[in-house]
Amino acid sequence: MTPVRTTVGPDGAVLHLIAAPPATLPAVTKRDLEQAWEAAQSGQAGLNAPPRGFRFARPAGAPIELMLNDRDAAAWAVAVDGIANLSTPHGVSLCLRLLGLVELMSRAGWARAWFSLGRAGAEIAPALLQAAALSPLNEAGGFDEPALRALLPEQI
Repeated sequence: MTPVRTTVGPDGAVLHLIAAPPATLPAVTKRDLEQAWEAAQSGQAGLNAPPRGFRFARPAGAPIELMLNDRDAAAWAVAVDGIANLSTPHGVSLCLRLLGLVELMSRAGWARAWFSLGRAGAEIAPALLQAAALSPLNEAGGFDEPALRALLPEQI
């Protein structure tokens, strides 16, 4: 299993150092992703979360750095850390999948058929959660979007 080392800088910023590229992180379960979504939505993590980041080693070339400078993204990472420990490959994978799902929902027109937004928040179709839990991550730490779409049924 890929080791993860966590450091805290003098300014309180948290950096998770992963000894492999994002594409090697494990899949998670649909239930893991549902719990991460619920924890992030509950707001228990607060918006005063310190900046967070991930640095992934690569066999060749410079490391890949993903910095969560957005307060909401950092708060969501804190929420995931509370339920899945970001000092583990599973926790890092879950966090990247949660953040990737939010990013996908914000930009991918095709994904709009798989969720709805209302006053109570977002309702995400179970099939999209399942696909996001299982889809491989790409080298940048996001979803391999064609692979994710291939995991979805043809119709909602």
